[in-house]
Order: sequence, then structure tokens, then C-alpha cells
Amino acid sequence: MIQTEHPQSFRNILTDIFDDESIDAFQKFMATTKDLMSCYRCAIMEIETKFRVLDERFSLAHDRNPIDDIQSRLKSPESIRDKLLRKNLPFTPESIEKNIFDVAGVRIVCSFVDDIYMLADCLLKQDDIILIKRKDYIQNPKENGYRSLHLIVEVPIFLQDQKKLVKVEVQFRTIAMEFWANLEHQLRYKKNLSSDIVEKTAERLSSCAQLSAHLDMQMQEIKDMIEKE
Repeated sequence: MIQTEHPQSFRNILTDIFDDESIDAFQKFMATTKDLMSCYRCAIMEIETKFRVLDERFSLAHDRNPIDDIQSRLKSPESIRDKLLRKNLPFTPESIEKNIFDVAGVRIVCSFVDDIYMLADCLLKQDDIILIKRKDYIQNPKENGYRSLHLIVEVPIFLQDQKKLVKVEVQFRTIAMEFWANLEHQLRYKKNLSSDIVEKTAERLSSCAQLSAHLDMQMQEIKDMIEKE
């Protein structure tokens, strides 16, 4: 099931920063994006299907599944609004398509690090997939310790009367990376923390990220050792 963020009443969200006239204009804009958001949902389904096929075929050949979980999400109107405002971009469907690459997102949670690169390569070898951007936070982790492989790709969706290319962000993580990222996200969004606590928790979260990376490396080495027998 595709998750769509709806943190609070859309009207209440807009009231925080817009006057009534602007709210009405923005809601009219959102009404015009219904078709676009449907296209993003279709693109998510296309990407999910590709990975389910890869997982099925790999399990047949190797007697194990490289994919532990497939998750998807569609950005909320609030998040889209915030990005357009931050970048000082117009509220148009064309602006969303051109400038916001992560409206549609699919996350692939893998058992081992080498599964991540194998699945990413398999996806990019498909002749209907276009790579737009690649960021490897496994080889080059973020300062806070975050690790993941991010791809922005374009995938075609076939509508009643046309073919349309749609951007999707695909994130690849191991189970250990997913565990760390989820808990780090929860802790990072706790409010009213003192600067001292923020600094101390950042240090410990970074240490936990290093332990997570070490665990991934150890599990990969054990798997490789078993497969060589």
C-alpha cells in the first residue's frame, strides 16, 4: 500500500502561512495536480513490480530472497508546498515535475550490502529506466552516520492515450541501515532538547551508525564464507 502523508487538516496547514485568498488559490492548484499525483502512484507501482520480479527470479536461482521489504510513499501536499516555498518555485504541476524529484519514493530493504548493489544494477540495466541522479551514502555516509544508496530514476507509465516518464526516488538499505535510520528519525524530531543533549545524542547516534556498518560488514563476510563452501 502506498503511504501518503496527511499530518493534519490541509486547510489548517495552509492557514499557518497563507491568507484566505492564497489558501483558495493553493487549493485550486492542488485540485489541478490530482492527475499528476495519480501518475506518481502509477510510477511507484511500476517500480515495485520490477523489484518483485527481480526478487522472485533471484529466489528461484539462489534459493533465497535478496529483498526483505518493499516500502513506498507519496509526498503529502504539505511537503510539496514546503519545498516549492523553500525554492521559491511556482505552484504548478510542471514545476513539481521539473524540480521535485522525490514526490514518489520506493525503499528496498535488503539482507546484505551486496544485494543493494546487485539490485540497483539490475534495475538500471532495464532499457526503460533512465538514471537521473545517484548518491551513494554507503560508500560516503552522511555526517550523522546515515547510510543508504539513493537513485533518482525515470520510469515510463502507459496511460490510456499516452506514455509518460515519471521520476521516482529509490532508496536501498540493509536491515541494519533501516533500523538505525528509523530510530534516528524518531529521536531527531523530539522537541525542546537542550543543545548539550543534541550534541551528546548526535555523538552516540554516530557511534551506533558505525556499529551498524560493522554489523553489515560482518554479516556480509559470513555470507561470503558460507557461499564459498
